[in-house]
Amino acid sequence: MTSSQLTVSVPGKTLLRALGAVPDRVDLIEWDLTSPAPRDNIDIVVPPYMGAADTLHMLAGVSTRLVQSQSIGYDGVDRLLPPGHVYANAASVHEASTAELTLGLILASQRGIPDFVRAAIDGRWAPARHASLADRTVLLIGHGGVGKAIEARLRPFETTVVRVAQTARSDQDGQVHAISELHELLPTADIVVIAVPLTDETTLLVDDAFLSRMADGALLVNIARGQVADTDALLAHASSGRLRLALDVTDPEPLPAGHPMFALPNVLVSPHVGGATSAMVPRMALLLREQIERMLRGDEPLNVVITS
Repeated sequence: MTSSQLTVSVPGKTLLRALGAVPDRVDLIEWDLTSPAPRDNIDIVVPPYMGAADTLHMLAGVSTRLVQSQSIGYDGVDRLLPPGHVYANAASVHEASTAELTLGLILASQRGIPDFVRAAIDGRWAPARHASLADRTVLLIGHGGVGKAIEARLRPFETTVVRVAQTARSDQDGQVHAISELHELLPTADIVVIAVPLTDETTLLVDDAFLSRMADGALLVNIARGQVADTDALLAHASSGRLRLALDVTDPEPLPAGHPMFALPNVLVSPHVGGATSAMVPRMALLLREQIERMLRGDEPLNVVITS
């Protein structure tokens, strides 16, 4: 059944401008969910990108057909979303940028770029030989959209990519191992990349036992969620010098000023910026236009992850 008229709210002018012209049957309004809803019925609501979870309670009493997130992750949303709403994540928006950052963190860590930057700040010429990315074995834990984007970018660097997902399966590139096999797989990897969603099963997946199974000198890269890893265990293994870390996410987040993780030369921390690039807004606008067109045609929306 097609829709004769559609009301769509966006949280600000940036996305509004990026969305561009829409069909005459679409009424665009601005609402960032920090004030009462401007209307009782809004067909598609796009919450703000940052802090969206804290605003979802504002949807209580508002009739919607779709709440379109600007994030891929949706951990905790099922507890915060008022009843009666359909929630879609932003699959297709952040995968490429997050994969880019993952490769950047790996390359910087492998080739010692932070050391070179520190030496340059001190005015020193400090040549050193570091590990390559070529010929390394990368254990990629998580094989959803982000994991697949990371894999596609790793292979041209002449790596061996060992893939892990919740359950074992095979595809055109070979075997995907089950997460239950990690005990055997961890010691074989030079680099371990965490790209899993945050769930009850993956919370504190990276604990002392996990890290203890990793090979001496291996690199752990976390671009998933901070709560996937035990911060105390990370700090202990990095402080000893046994493991190297590259973290785009932490627990707590942000790390407090002066946190010991910042001072370790074998730890590289970026401030949760995996999807924060120039690609985000145009891709978000593209996804929103697709959702609008689907709803006008009477088709089901894409990326639905929660029905409350």
